[in-house]
Amino acid sequence: MLNTSLSKKRKIFEITLKLLMYISTGLTASLVLFLLLYVLVQGLPNVTWELLSTKPSYITERIGILPDILNTVYLVIAALLIVLPLGVGAAIYLTEYATDKKVVGMIEYAAETLSGIPSIIYGLVGMLLFSNSMGTCLLAGALTLVIMNLPTIMRTTQESLKTVPRSYREGAFGLGAGKWRVIRTVVLPGCVDGVITGCILSVGRILGESAALLFTAGFAHAVNGFIDGLASPGASLTVALYVYAKEQGEFGVAFAIAAILMLLTVLINFAASLVQKHFEKRRNV
Repeated sequence: MLNTSLSKKRKIFEITLKLLMYISTGLTASLVLFLLLYVLVQGLPNVTWELLSTKPSYITERIGILPDILNTVYLVIAALLIVLPLGVGAAIYLTEYATDKKVVGMIEYAAETLSGIPSIIYGLVGMLLFSNSMGTCLLAGALTLVIMNLPTIMRTTQESLKTVPRSYREGAFGLGAGKWRVIRTVVLPGCVDGVITGCILSVGRILGESAALLFTAGFAHAVNGFIDGLASPGASLTVALYVYAKEQGEFGVAFAIAAILMLLTVLINFAASLVQKHFEKRRNV
C-alpha cells in the first residue's frame, strides 16, 4: 500500500511538472510570435522603396532611412574589423599560451563582468573616452561597440578552441611543427565555426544597440562614404527608430524600422544556426 501511494504521488508530481513545463513553453513561444507578428503587421505596410532609398528632406517633408542603413553598415564593418582580431587573439592566448590559471580566471571573470554591464554605462564611458577626444562620430560609436562585443567574441572562440581534440595538437607537434604553426594550421581551422558564430552574434548585438550610440554616434541623417561617415556623426537604425518615435511622433516610420530590424535579427539567428550545422556536419565527416 505504501509503495502504491508513493508511486501515485510521484506520477502526480511528474504530470504537474510536465504541465508547468508545457505552459511555460507555450507562453514563451506565444510572446515571441505575438511580438514578431505585431511588429511585422504594423511595420511592413510602411516599408516602401522611397523610404529605403532616400534621405530625409525637411523642405519637402520627405522621410528616408538610407543614411541610417548606411550608418548601421559602417558601424558593423568598423566594429568587426577591430573586435575580431582582439577577441580571437585574446582567446588564443588564454587557451593556448597562458599557463597561470589565476590570471586566466581573472581575465575570464572580467570578460563575464563586461558582458553583464548595462549598455547605457558603455555609452557614458564611450562618450568620456572617445567622443571627448575625437568628437561625436560613428568611429566613437564603433569603438564603444568593440568594448561591448569583445566578451562575446572571446568567449565563443575560447569554447570552440577547447573542442579541438588534444591529439590534433600532439600529432602536429610530433611532426615538428612549432606552436604558432600548430595553432594556425590545425587549431584555428578546427574552431572556425565558433569564430563565425561569435561574429554573427556580435552583428546581431550591434544592430540592436541604441543606448550606447545615443551618447557617442549622434543623430545625423546624412549620406556619407565609409571614411567620411566614420568621421561624422550619424544615426543607426535603432537610434533613428528612437528619434522618429519619441522626438517626431512618426510611429509608422518607427514600426517600419522595427520590422526591418526584426527581419534582420531573424535572418542573423537563422544564419548562425546554419553555420553551426554546416561545420558540425564537416566535423562529423
